[in-house]
Amino acid sequence: MPDITQMLDAISFDANGLVAAIAQQHDTGEVLMLAWMNRDAVAETLSTGRVCYWSRSRGRLWRKGESSGQTQRLIDLRVDCDGDTLLVLVEQTGVACHTGRHNCFFRALRDDTLVEIAAPEVDPAELYG
Repeated sequence: MPDITQMLDAISFDANGLVAAIAQQHDTGEVLMLAWMNRDAVAETLSTGRVCYWSRSRGRLWRKGESSGQTQRLIDLRVDCDGDTLLVLVEQTGVACHTGRHNCFFRALRDDTLVEIAAPEVDPAELYG
């Protein structure tokens, strides 16, 4: 396992022990999603190369793709200047969003109306059974 202490020490986890993590496709720059990581999720991600987050709704570690098969392989992990946000450069397999869309940012304001600007690529029922 690589020595990850320096990276962990550079991160300013919030009062809940979490840090915001922006997942970005490494080769296109597309922002895929925002999730949360705790110390264990960062350590696991760095040691395994498979991206792991902290699921606030489940109250446990969440390995991206564990139920859907839509995984993220770590390319690079960067910490911002304040240490309170991570940029997780990934190789996304399949869709990143639980709605079946490629990324989670599929709604935008158009003519004073919030509209969907991207359709699902996969039926969520197929992803999660």
